Amino acid sequence: MNYRDYISADPRMMMGKPVINGTRLTVEAILRKLAEGAGMETILNMYPCLTPESVRAVLQYAAELVANQEDLEDLP
Repeated sequence: MNYRDYISADPRMMMGKPVINGTRLTVEAILRKLAEGAGMETILNMYPCLTPESVRAVLQYAAELVANQEDLEDLP
């Protein structure tokens, strides 16, 4: 899976934050729900416009960001 098929960023939408294509749902919002303990089924019920693949793309996107971090000491 290529997360770029599901996630994009446009400076004219949601202040340029990455969103799930075709929605105004930010990657951040989905990650926060997952961090709060929401599972795949819960997220899909909350946001019927999402697919399991789009939620997995959010996780893949986050993993790519972490993998490209130079140094954990630079984190805020």
